[in-house]
Amino acid sequence: MLAQVTSFALIGLDSTLVSVEVDISRGLPSQIIVGLPDAAVRESSERVRAAITNSGLIHPRGRLTVNLAPADLRKEGPAYDLPIAVGILLATEQVSADLSRAGLVGELSLNGEVRSVTGVLPMAAAAREQGLTTLYVPADNAAEAALVQGLEVIPVASLAGLVGHLHGYAPIKPFHNPLPAEASPPVYPVDFRDIKGQEHVKRALEVAAAGGHNVLMSGPPGAGKTLLARAVPSILPPMTFDESLVVTKIYSVAGMLPAEMPLIRHRPFRAPHHTISYAGLVGGGHVPRPGEISLAHRGVLFLDELPEFGPKLLEMLRQPLEDRQLTIARSSGSLTFPTNFMLIGAQNPCPCGYYGDPVKECTCSPIMISRYQKRISGPLLDRIDIHIEVPRVEYEKLSDDRLGEPSVAIRARVEAARERQRRRFEGTALLTNADMGPAEVREYCPLDEAGRSLLRAAMQQLQMSARAYHRILKLARTIADLAGSEKIQTVHLAEAIQYRPRRQS
Repeated sequence: MLAQVTSFALIGLDSTLVSVEVDISRGLPSQIIVGLPDAAVRESSERVRAAITNSGLIHPRGRLTVNLAPADLRKEGPAYDLPIAVGILLATEQVSADLSRAGLVGELSLNGEVRSVTGVLPMAAAAREQGLTTLYVPADNAAEAALVQGLEVIPVASLAGLVGHLHGYAPIKPFHNPLPAEASPPVYPVDFRDIKGQEHVKRALEVAAAGGHNVLMSGPPGAGKTLLARAVPSILPPMTFDESLVVTKIYSVAGMLPAEMPLIRHRPFRAPHHTISYAGLVGGGHVPRPGEISLAHRGVLFLDELPEFGPKLLEMLRQPLEDRQLTIARSSGSLTFPTNFMLIGAQNPCPCGYYGDPVKECTCSPIMISRYQKRISGPLLDRIDIHIEVPRVEYEKLSDDRLGEPSVAIRARVEAARERQRRRFEGTALLTNADMGPAEVREYCPLDEAGRSLLRAAMQQLQMSARAYHRILKLARTIADLAGSEKIQTVHLAEAIQYRPRRQS
């Protein structure tokens, strides 16, 4: 007796079809799963046996062989429980149904309930691309799967319920309309109007948000660096639907998609601690999963106390910041994850934090200060567009009852600048000025004679690299967009130059 159903395997952020073949033959009772299964897949035998028995069905005696094809692709996770169980029921003729154009995925509990699994969104996309018409998923994953148009999504709560649906005496209604007509506005924990002083820092963060640029803030403890960074999401424009789908896919594969939020609409803000591991920040594992830099895609990655991160972690950031993607290689192949995020770093100027502070005296020796500042390498600093000092806030500003400019007003200017960039880059893969390469910089960032003279002098005085040269032009383009100017003026270029670090490593 032989039966075959279709399931899925995750490969990075994508998915591919897996054929689940079940053969039942005479012999001593045994169960074997072949096709490069991991421990969770091998353990499915006992879960499937108990789920079938406790659902009032009959688990066959004899030799049971399950093949997961293609055999050279590693299979992992409990998502094969439901297709294996259905394959057994088809092979023993306890169920009769045409599932040739259907896909199944789901974990089974011992009582037959179907539990949610990770990566359903890319599985649904693969099902549609391969011409499947129906997808049977756990009820908790139905809203996520229904984001892919053109599929009939059947939410399965239990194995017994699925059997009733396939027999036709208890049909399950397909899942539709997973999203509300309009997303509710997000509630931001920090608004710019509540931050006292630091007007020049707010301006720098506005420029960074408008063009997707990286920022490094330096200042004494308690100056407000963390508060300013956590306010940045409140001035970022909302994500487009395509951006939301990509971010949702990342969180789905990572197993971090909230059950009540089938589509992530708000830009991510990730703030890992400096004790994070390499795999936690970059991603990895035997079968690589997204790390923090991928979870921050299209959002903000905030690294507080930047020099405290290990040198290996900091140097690893260089390639993702440049290429906007990260490739993780393993012996079985390589996987690529997107990493197009805004990096916001915060640091103290020295170990005690008060070097250069006008009020509190620094207790660090010159050697300690030099070693501390050199923890962040020159090549990494060169990839950060905006370097800004965050000074101590004076009492008069802290005690002032007047509120600052609200985030909603700043966000309106940022959205207007992003709209100019969208029109400029229409028909390309670019979204922001920070995404531009040398060719786009040459096309969209021309300077007049006064601007070239100013930039030439800055290059000589600050000893800037070619990368810094292009980053200044991209930053000036963003400042011009905020000002509504089609051309980069000298004043825009001058502001961009002042955001470069005073001392080059």
